[in-house]
Amino acid sequence: MRDRVGQDGTEQGGTARCSNPHDRTGVTRRGLGGLALGAAAGALARPALAQGAPLRVGLMLPYSGTFAQLGENITTAFEMHLAERGGKLGGRAVTVIKLDDASDPAAAPGNVNRLLNRDKADVLVGTVHSGVVMALVQAAREKGVPLLIPNAGNVAASRDLCSASVFRTSFSNWQPGFGMGKALAAMGVKKAVWVTWDYAAGKEQGEGFRDGLKAGGAELVQVLTLPFPETNFQPILAQLPGLGVEAVGAFFAGGGAVQFVRDYAAAGLRDKLPLCGSGFLTEGTLAAQGAAAEGIRTALHYGDGLDIPKNAVFRAAFKAKAGREADVYAVQGYDAAQLLAAGVDAVKGDMDADAALFAAMRGARIDSPRGAFTLSASHNPVQNIYLREARGGENKVIGVAAEALADPGTGCKLA
Repeated sequence: MRDRVGQDGTEQGGTARCSNPHDRTGVTRRGLGGLALGAAAGALARPALAQGAPLRVGLMLPYSGTFAQLGENITTAFEMHLAERGGKLGGRAVTVIKLDDASDPAAAPGNVNRLLNRDKADVLVGTVHSGVVMALVQAAREKGVPLLIPNAGNVAASRDLCSASVFRTSFSNWQPGFGMGKALAAMGVKKAVWVTWDYAAGKEQGEGFRDGLKAGGAELVQVLTLPFPETNFQPILAQLPGLGVEAVGAFFAGGGAVQFVRDYAAAGLRDKLPLCGSGFLTEGTLAAQGAAAEGIRTALHYGDGLDIPKNAVFRAAFKAKAGREADVYAVQGYDAAQLLAAGVDAVKGDMDADAALFAAMRGARIDSPRGAFTLSASHNPVQNIYLREARGGENKVIGVAAEALADPGTGCKLA
């Protein structure tokens, strides 16, 4: 029985470019995270629901603000897979409860409380913002409620705060940054700078970028930041030509990414300092960025034109349902539903069968549009990080920056 009481991311002349290096890298609830639950926590346990009752899945995602489109795509794809299964998991009908977290970390504990205590969610799915996701991780660790993270890459969830009940179907912030840094170094770049918002996702992707550069013998010389979600990039852009670097790596997403790429080109930097970065710089934003994005190379675990049969079927189905092209956020939402299904089917809908539920999820092989993946010991995808180039409104996959890349899982005690 689950305790429901409590709280709670050009090549020019002879200069190096962000281009293809052709490089390959390669329980029970009372025992979760060493925390006592139920009576030991002094809380009241809710009687288990009959297995024929609907499974209540709480989606805590941004449906307003900078990341609204990201939340919508995750939701659409999640519901798409549920529909493919006739709206049932493990023989139980599924009720989806949607809550707009507005990418606001301050409101996150209250929002998690609402889903667990008022809406009686059996499963949590969320979120996009790395700062917001920590309230979800805390609740999952304390109460043993299953949490599937369909985007936020906060590394702590796969490292020191890993938990038997926390699973990710996206990435750790470290992974795409590492892939891009390693790709740059393989092309001969010796010095680069990182530009991002001053928050967890930007910082952690920058650490991956640094580690990737270092692995190839290159150096990250400086990190330039501005507060989230500010989009006055001019002071930072003015500094770049004088830093003595050969490339600029960046992490922004949503509306901020659109503005940064436009401003970068307008400042005349596009032909002087190659711009590349985490794939979120151009993911789902190319139409708005227009010609300013052309030629930008990024690293991510998904890209347009992946020659995978599952991807072709998925993209066609998503476009038919949503009226727009699928992106990495849609893929991650779809795979969250697939992973949840693997666990719930294994226990035939019995959400109190903790050990079997989590073991089935941990051991699942997900047939993803990005390519099949498994989970690491810390419950994070082991996946290819693709090198992409923005061409004609698409993020075309042109190589693999890091093959079967796993997050280091530093500090995780699950293994």
